[in-house]
Amino acid sequence: MANILVIDDDPSLLRALRLGLRSAGYEVTTALTGAQGIVAAAQSTPDVVILDLGLPDVDGLEVCRRIRQWSSVPIVVLSAIDAEDRKIAALDGGANDYVTKPFGLGELAARIRAAVRGSAARDLRRPPASIVLGGLELDLVRREARVCGRSLGLTAREIDVLTFLARNADRTCTHEMILSAVWGPGYAKESQYLHAYIHRLRQKLDDRAGQFIRTAPGIGYVLVSDQSPGSHSSEPECGSER
Repeated sequence: MANILVIDDDPSLLRALRLGLRSAGYEVTTALTGAQGIVAAAQSTPDVVILDLGLPDVDGLEVCRRIRQWSSVPIVVLSAIDAEDRKIAALDGGANDYVTKPFGLGELAARIRAAVRGSAARDLRRPPASIVLGGLELDLVRREARVCGRSLGLTAREIDVLTFLARNADRTCTHEMILSAVWGPGYAKESQYLHAYIHRLRQKLDDRAGQFIRTAPGIGYVLVSDQSPGSHSSEPECGSER
């Protein structure tokens, strides 16, 4: 029995979907806000996420992007907006399908079945919800970074840059690759953005010498997995005594 997570701020719609999908044989979990939905996506490990774009706290496109950082679960977007650019943004942001409100329950159930079949056919593995490299731990659900248990207080964009480098640890990531993944294809040549964020990340990681995030001159950056943040500073490493 497939587990469906519905993220929508309309209680009446949630109630209708809960009843309709359960009668079709699905288990249903619901969330009224984007923040609740992100946590539920991690905790309930759904087979399909039904996501409204008009959420009260976080834009639905941002919710989709955050879930995509650590999960390959099929995402079916619900939206009252039928604009082509909105559909393109949702699909480019990681959604698998786009359904315009109002919709029929039969159509939505058919799209859910297609999403479940597609997921099974691709045999996608769920990416980990955290990345640990030396003393660095990235919590991809809560979007937090810690070194030796200490929060780094990173901004959302800093988390995105560090996550991309960590996912590709020990590989040289070009400026264009990082910029396109984090800022979007339109920023692929804006290297000054990236340089500024790398500088701030090194400061917060106590990696001013650039041993953890190393520079590939004229090419990009590489995060070195066998180094630990702050290991070349005067501060003690994780577990060491003062």
